[in-house]
Amino acid sequence: MKQVIVVNEALGLPPGKMAAQVAHAAVGGLLNAPRDKQAGWLQAGMPKVVLRCGSQDELFALAEQAQAAGLPVMLIRDAGRTVVEAGTPTCVGIGPDEISRIDAVTGSLKLMR
Repeated sequence: MKQVIVVNEALGLPPGKMAAQVAHAAVGGLLNAPRDKQAGWLQAGMPKVVLRCGSQDELFALAEQAQAAGLPVMLIRDAGRTVVEAGTPTCVGIGPDEISRIDAVTGSLKLMR
């Protein structure tokens, strides 16, 4: 079991802002997951990986692929109070779910730096 959060690197979010957006995606993904996936992920120690993509279009495509695969998905859009305009998609949480199912969608992405 794991969860992946993919950040739109093109936004150049400051570290604190990125951390908040990733946290939103992690919590939202957990809440969107079936109870058995929630329990399995919690028992596994809540493993998560933060990856990056290069554009809003890529972020949307990943969210659509994950949803089509039946994975829990949480697309985060910023409230617009600080760094980016309201409604800007910043990241997407995928999972928690089985590692192989998530890797089928996100396996080619690189770790966030």
